[in-house]
Amino acid sequence: MSNRVSIGIVKCGCIGSSVLLEYALDERAEREDIITTVYGTGSKMTEELCEKAARRAVEDGHDMYIIVSPNASLPGPSKGRDILVETGRPVIVITDGAAKNLAKKLDEIRNVGYIIVLADSMIGARREFLDPSEMCMYNSYVIRVLTVCGVYRCIVKCIDDVVEKLKRGEEPTLPRIIFDKYHVIEYSGLQNPYALAKAIAAYEIARHVADLTVEACFKLKEWEKYTMIAASAHEMMRTAALLAEEAREIDKYIDSLLRTPHARDGRTLTKLKLIEKPTEVSKSV
Repeated sequence: MSNRVSIGIVKCGCIGSSVLLEYALDERAEREDIITTVYGTGSKMTEELCEKAARRAVEDGHDMYIIVSPNASLPGPSKGRDILVETGRPVIVITDGAAKNLAKKLDEIRNVGYIIVLADSMIGARREFLDPSEMCMYNSYVIRVLTVCGVYRCIVKCIDDVVEKLKRGEEPTLPRIIFDKYHVIEYSGLQNPYALAKAIAAYEIARHVADLTVEACFKLKEWEKYTMIAASAHEMMRTAALLAEEAREIDKYIDSLLRTPHARDGRTLTKLKLIEKPTEVSKSV
């Protein structure tokens, strides 16, 4: 068994699932079984930039790769993905609902898995509405929704499963998940049924935000209309974030909030009560 798995993370553009990805894998910077290196294109995701980031990752040589971007079917992310696939190493694609139709194509590639997050909705990127402060606020809403609804827990678990197989010298089974409301039930870890209902509602509201932002950014021409629709979409995501917070608070009130910290060796530990020590996670969690 090798002592450490090297993970190359290629970020093309930005979605909520990507912002805290490398930190969620090693939340206290104490894990001894992985090392992560991030390669980014900034806010743009042209073919040239995505290719450059992917080639840098390949040159450094990693045991596995993750590529995360909005709409992974676009030319830039596709170029980056193809470069990573050529290494023969495991590749996990993380993207949003705009790339849902890409799943069938990815199913045909042996060393590629994917997590498509339907609620990781596009931002309202119109100059009349979006400024740096609004962009940061929107991403804070998205992160809260994805966290409470179990998206980050799902991503971390899937990557950890691959890491464990690589540590044992085994071929990993890669995730192939289109994360919908039923995955909220599976991965959120919420104990109270009303908390779970609120989380599902939050996820569904967030999922439909993209309907409005796509309309505002690509379909409407009158600036007064698309400005209002973009603002409405962001209000939806804010409402989803508030619902998600309410869901988490319910489980806090009954002292049943699931926490899944990593041990130094990468094992996932678990606890429900605030005042108790985490123990090794059972197979059912």
